[in-house]
Amino acid sequence: MAAINLVAILLLCGMYVARHRRRDLVVSYIIINVGVFAVTVALANADATSAGMGLGLFGVLSIIRLRSTELDQREVAYYFASLALGLLMGIGLEPIGLAIGLSALLLVIMFIVDHPKLMTSLRNQIVIVDRAIGDEEELKSYLGTQMGYTIENVTITELDLINDKTVANIRYTVGGASKIPPASGATPLR
Repeated sequence: MAAINLVAILLLCGMYVARHRRRDLVVSYIIINVGVFAVTVALANADATSAGMGLGLFGVLSIIRLRSTELDQREVAYYFASLALGLLMGIGLEPIGLAIGLSALLLVIMFIVDHPKLMTSLRNQIVIVDRAIGDEEELKSYLGTQMGYTIENVTITELDLINDKTVANIRYTVGGASKIPPASGATPLR
């Protein structure tokens, strides 16, 4: 099971790196997978009832938190897939084909729902505007003109009338070239 778990997590990490180009999270995905796998195997092999094992797993999973940096929703999905793979392989499902099948299903679903063709050009980003714009439609129009993207949704999270500043969470469609020069340091979230 350990070898199958290793293959599964490496496939998941390979898919993640190929699509998102962030190698820094691979270590986290592998460690959380192997850690959950090891704890699950230990609990499954301990002389305990299924209720005791359930409580043990609940305790382990409840202490896992994503506290470091803010993560994109796709990255959180990969974390949960990593956790699920470790649990599936560590729990000792019989027949072994069931664990392999469920792990394969999880990998196939991740492959499909995170496929670039499905998630073509919609992006999410927090922006800070050097103007206080309280009307979301006006802000949407302003940002569309400034950024050169089609702004799909704007949620104002902070409006500072004294310092003339607006902070907003935007969803936009990438199409064509952005008006933001590369030297500005602004990079859209992926």
